[in-house]
Amino acid sequence: MLAYQVIVIGGGPSGLMAAIAAAEQGASTLLIEKGDKLGKKLAISGGGRCNVTNRLPQDELIKHIPGNGRFLYSAFSVFNNYDIIDFFENLGVALKEEDHGRMFPVSNKAKDVVNALLDRLEALHVTIRKNTTVEAINYKEDYHTIILNDGEKVITKSVIIAVGGKAVPYTGSTGDGYKWAKMAGHTITDLYPTEVPLLSNEAFIKNKQLQGLALRNIGLSVLNKKGKKIITHQMDMLFTHFGVSGPAVLRCSQYVVKELKKGETTVPMQIDCFPDKTEEQLLNELNDSITSNSKKTFRNVIKGMIPERYLTFLLEKNDISDTLKCANISWEMRTQFVHDLKHFTFNVYGSQPIEKAFVTGGGVSIKEIVPNTMQSKKMNRLYFCGEILDIHGYTGGYNITSALVTGRLAGMNAAWEALS
Repeated sequence: MLAYQVIVIGGGPSGLMAAIAAAEQGASTLLIEKGDKLGKKLAISGGGRCNVTNRLPQDELIKHIPGNGRFLYSAFSVFNNYDIIDFFENLGVALKEEDHGRMFPVSNKAKDVVNALLDRLEALHVTIRKNTTVEAINYKEDYHTIILNDGEKVITKSVIIAVGGKAVPYTGSTGDGYKWAKMAGHTITDLYPTEVPLLSNEAFIKNKQLQGLALRNIGLSVLNKKGKKIITHQMDMLFTHFGVSGPAVLRCSQYVVKELKKGETTVPMQIDCFPDKTEEQLLNELNDSITSNSKKTFRNVIKGMIPERYLTFLLEKNDISDTLKCANISWEMRTQFVHDLKHFTFNVYGSQPIEKAFVTGGGVSIKEIVPNTMQSKKMNRLYFCGEILDIHGYTGGYNITSALVTGRLAGMNAAWEALS
């Protein structure tokens, strides 16, 4: 029967980092991946360019991990986003900063990031088993036995579960780790999709009036049933054949999902086309334009304010015909039109399933994990890292940061325990 000091299950971002960290401490390490490739999620992240981390200051970065990001403060004191940047640059992957602190390889190629990690695993003599499925883990006090699907058994001093959540299942994240966590006595909090497109059956969605239209740099808000804003994100959004998507929608999605989980049948969302201007400022600007162009049609005077199709949609909504002259636009029409520019509200009734989400919400309860080591409080010699934990962030390098940081800690500490 083969034996290793550390076995890492899962070859995603956190698993690769965990295996590297364990081997760097001198532990004999085995990395098991059920798929035929390592780093599949890294390879597709950032549109195939791999957004490896984000260089925002620590407090700001943690604010962008709304799902239990504060749990990472202890981990960040050991290994943080700046350490991730140093780590990759030391592996020969030059990084560059883009908008909102996002860090990408200068080459714009995710495979350069993946290959650097694979080269490091090879240099550290980590044993890699691909196309290998773990059937079960038999936990004991001083060691654990990993049972593979062909019946083979492998013994390890420490095991790290890094198999991801249930989002993006074609990368291998199919929720396998939850049963192994439960077997060790862990609580799995409710699983739900985050960073996910939203569904709407409003008439303008059903009739595809706005399908394919992108609105740039708008303020998108999720409202509660009393009409109060729960969250607002200022980014781009996209109307689709099923509802809405795009960066602002993905960021708002977890708040919609949580409202629906409370029993709401629909959740209102609100679009502000001019988040940097007040309603009063807009109205004054509009009045000035109307006064100085009284003989022109209202449509021609405001053309270019917002995308053409969205303008047509709002004019129709307010019964303003294309031929109506500025001189004939009533005060009520003006105020209502400006109100819609700032407060157009529509309802969503759900999200695409967790398999279509970018990130899984919920997972192994962080109350049962030691925050500065990623060790289980329920079972000796067991560690968790990455998306299997109940930690989730927005897109923009935050989830990969969480995966790499927790992977680093899990690998280091699993190795120290195995070697002691």
